[in-house]
Amino acid sequence: MAKLYFYYASMNAGKSTVLLQASFNYRERGMHTMLFTAAIDDRAGQGIIASRIGLLAPADMFAPETDLFAAVASAHAVGTLNCVLVDEAQFLTKDQVWQLAHVADDLGIPVLCYGLRTDFLGNLFPGSQWLLAIADTLTELKAVCACGRKATMNLRIDWQGKPVVSGQQTEIGGNDRYVALCRRHFEAALAGQHQP
Repeated sequence: MAKLYFYYASMNAGKSTVLLQASFNYRERGMHTMLFTAAIDDRAGQGIIASRIGLLAPADMFAPETDLFAAVASAHAVGTLNCVLVDEAQFLTKDQVWQLAHVADDLGIPVLCYGLRTDFLGNLFPGSQWLLAIADTLTELKAVCACGRKATMNLRIDWQGKPVVSGQQTEIGGNDRYVALCRRHFEAALAGQHQP
């Protein structure tokens, strides 16, 4: 029976690398995958999933209005899909998370979602909230804080490296805008007691 999976972590935990490796493993065995990434994330170019270690692959893009079930069903009708992989899953809407659940339940295709759990203030992203609520399998990927403890939080920094304590939930960026920290150092940084 196909399942809906959510692999979550802070920044720099290798989520995109793991996604690309999973897709490669399917394809190496002659199976077909469909990759999605958020249209809002253009750091590597539109419709590209890229990892910090240099792996990349083209992907279909999703925006809030994209019907993911319809997109997958249409592709599956043309040629059998063995797995659907979604990068930047925190940007999914509630409806899209349910659409992906129906891909697993109704089409029998495993769906592997990869994304951040929380934003720069420690609040859940909508996509992550609903994946945590309904996914069949939840797996935390590990990142490391500078202190050596597990990094679970994403601190947004300004151009001078100072912590940002307010603003829009979504701001696309990489190591230039975010630092993965343990909860203790995240709280200290937001309180102005620690520099990342």
